[in-house]
Amino acid sequence: MDADLLTAIISRWIHVGTAIVLVGGTTFLRFVVHPSLQESDTELMGRIRARWKKVVHAGIGLFLLSGIYNYWKAIPLHKGDGLYHAIVGTKIILALVVFFFASALVGRSAGTQKFRDQAPKWTLIVVVLSFVIVAMSGFVKVRPLPAPPAAPEQISLPSGGN
Repeated sequence: MDADLLTAIISRWIHVGTAIVLVGGTTFLRFVVHPSLQESDTELMGRIRARWKKVVHAGIGLFLLSGIYNYWKAIPLHKGDGLYHAIVGTKIILALVVFFFASALVGRSAGTQKFRDQAPKWTLIVVVLSFVIVAMSGFVKVRPLPAPPAAPEQISLPSGGN
């Protein structure tokens, strides 16, 4: 197997696998853990947050590395494809927003305490944005590529009498 193809496959697996773990884990936190604890056990939530923090930070790193590689490899295929770049650009911005919220939810700084105080709300926002990102990714991955622009016609210039 070609080394470039193998690298592309591994990068895609890392990207999709990281999405599965982080989106699934965040969904679990929002719909199972938060309602089950209902602020009754802040010590347990602190321990969960401390363990989840390692997964979130590693996941953000893997997303950034694999996402940059995947986009870099896709650019030549989508040259001049404005819709692709608009959707992927929006997806990248939304992902950075999700990274911020996810980091704030597992962080310790006083500046992000307001996110942790309303963790169910912000976790739901992360889940919804994540599903929007996945939907955008799925669309750009399966939509047909636009036809390449037609080559300009050759113009014949009269030759001089030299």
